[in-house]
Amino acid sequence: MTNEILGRRALNRALLERQMLLRRHRLPALEAIERLVGMQSQAPNPPYIGLWSRLDGFDFDELAGLMRERRALRMVLMRGTLHLVSARDALALRPLTQAVLDGYLRTGRGSALNGLALDLAQVREAARRFLEEEPRTDKELRAHLGERWPGKDAELLAWGVRCALPLVQVPPRGIWGASGAARHTTLENWLGRPADDDPPIERMVLRYLAAFGPATVADVQQWSGLTRLGEVVERLGSELTTFADENGRTLYDLPEAPRPDPATPAPVRYVPEFDNLTLSHADRTRIISEEHRKRVFTVNGIIRATVLVDGFVRGMWKMEAGRGTATLRVDLFAPVSETDRAALVDEGRRLLATAHPRATSHEVVL
Repeated sequence: MTNEILGRRALNRALLERQMLLRRHRLPALEAIERLVGMQSQAPNPPYIGLWSRLDGFDFDELAGLMRERRALRMVLMRGTLHLVSARDALALRPLTQAVLDGYLRTGRGSALNGLALDLAQVREAARRFLEEEPRTDKELRAHLGERWPGKDAELLAWGVRCALPLVQVPPRGIWGASGAARHTTLENWLGRPADDDPPIERMVLRYLAAFGPATVADVQQWSGLTRLGEVVERLGSELTTFADENGRTLYDLPEAPRPDPATPAPVRYVPEFDNLTLSHADRTRIISEEHRKRVFTVNGIIRATVLVDGFVRGMWKMEAGRGTATLRVDLFAPVSETDRAALVDEGRRLLATAHPRATSHEVVL
């Protein structure tokens, strides 16, 4: 136990080190994905950018290969959102995060579903059989359920199925440059084995701290979407060390986890849309100010791609490609030094060359 206070920069540098953003790491992509406890993937392409910014020599084809080989996959997990995870983590995390989806099924839209006077277990099993015959689109699932239960809200039934069943969004969805409607099958059907039986939630909390700590209980709950994790942290007891933040809140961490000097230099980095870097703490000021958060997080749930300067979010970016030209446009929230501007241009051009190698022109516009 310790009474040491960790300021905003200390928490920032600890987060960046654990997120592999203080320096690029020479790691296989699958190992990096597991170290990060998955990567949010509401859109198919952001994890490619996220890995490129974290790994030395990362090639987009490496991740595409992992997905085709079923060693990595995309499915709904933490916070009830799509994540890219290893097959091993999918089997361990889905039983734990199912509680988030069960909550959806009990309230709000779930209340309407429960008012349909149907045997929902029967609906779920019919959908399972249909989706395991071959991967299906949402449109195909709705049509099938509408045919089986005419007069009922097929869209509502399909939503309930997506909450109740552990579904994988299969390739080519999720492959860089590929297109087409999302198709789903069950996790067990895709991997050929069922999810883990009663995985320990303590392990999940420890892995969160390794990737995002030091953190409060509220932070762990924000990342996972689960509640009552204070009881889990309490059970971990002597396995953890504690600190305090500048507001007096208790921070928990792994004793041997890296906590770099707050003065450690942080390189400029391009962080993709929906990256867990900005989504995994109740208090996000260790990485983004509240003023800037309001610009990055949109009212319709889009989390824009960001740039890090001196370790903190200082702007947003987007990439465009067409007619042989690939352009990266950066919207900085405030002026930065000439050194940082030059670094943003250099890093941006390298990103464009990797993401759009066939383009004959790569331009970064600040």
